[in-house]
Amino acid sequence: MKTPTAAPAGAPGVPGPGPGGPASGSRRSAGVVARGLVALTKPRIIELLLVTTVPAMLLAQRGVPSVRLVLVTLVGGTLAAGSANTINCYLDRDIDAVMKRTARRPLVVGGHGTIRPGEALAWGIALGAGATALLGLTANWLAASLADAAILFYVFVYTLLLKRRSPANIVIGGAAGCFPVLVGWAAVKGTIAVPAIVLFAVIFLWTPPHFWALAMKFRNDYAAAGVPMLPVVAPAAEVTRKIVWYSYAMVAATLALAPYAGWIYGAGALGLGGWFLAEAHRLHALVARAGADPGARPVPMRLFHLSITYLTLLFVAVAVTALLPWGRW
Repeated sequence: MKTPTAAPAGAPGVPGPGPGGPASGSRRSAGVVARGLVALTKPRIIELLLVTTVPAMLLAQRGVPSVRLVLVTLVGGTLAAGSANTINCYLDRDIDAVMKRTARRPLVVGGHGTIRPGEALAWGIALGAGATALLGLTANWLAASLADAAILFYVFVYTLLLKRRSPANIVIGGAAGCFPVLVGWAAVKGTIAVPAIVLFAVIFLWTPPHFWALAMKFRNDYAAAGVPMLPVVAPAAEVTRKIVWYSYAMVAATLALAPYAGWIYGAGALGLGGWFLAEAHRLHALVARAGADPGARPVPMRLFHLSITYLTLLFVAVAVTALLPWGRW
């Protein structure tokens, strides 16, 4: 199916950065610029990434690592994620201007328009360099290398290679969001082990259902921008069917961690997985019903919000069972 092509930035009716950037000719206070730079890092996404880092560190330690190491890893992870997100905003500023959901980002003319493209790119590179130096010099160079790999994967594989070209963009590109568990594990152990890889797989399989639910809600936005997210190029029933498949695979991956994490975690993962699967099946049933009844309106954002709560509670279970002196096999 051919998707619509986004009008280029700067075309009539489409805001674009222009040669001088969105803030050309305007005076900006330091506070406005600072807020714009922070907004480019997408703090709410970073929060979710960090939720997975600390439990991975606790599980690797089977207890509490040094406070210094935890803080260093969290700050380094924040800088790395902020770098990737900022460079993503720099590269995607043309399609951000087309999409209602992103039209108020700091690089978009007519939105906040507070940051110039060159400033954003320099800020993103500086954040990445800071993450590398901090993690390498105060944790270990494996953790730093993994953080760098996440940045490079998000920028080059997801943003530049896949996002505008393939419906598999979020399936493959979403792997960038799985690296924080590897960074946390490596910071504690200096190596990567099977439990860390299982945690990586959990987030990898969680990402498509999470993001496809959002993309269903904003399907018209992605279509207008020419981004071939699965809900743009496939019928809704096919999207929800794949959401169900990935949900089962995700739950299976969570249970694969139980032999290492313990039976209390396993019970929690089983209960949470049942909850997630019930909601995935509910969405699929609503979409199927909507095909026969135009009055039925699926609510994909319910699964989207539930998926955030699910992942948070799952990693809370990882953290709690890592700290308990009992509950292991």
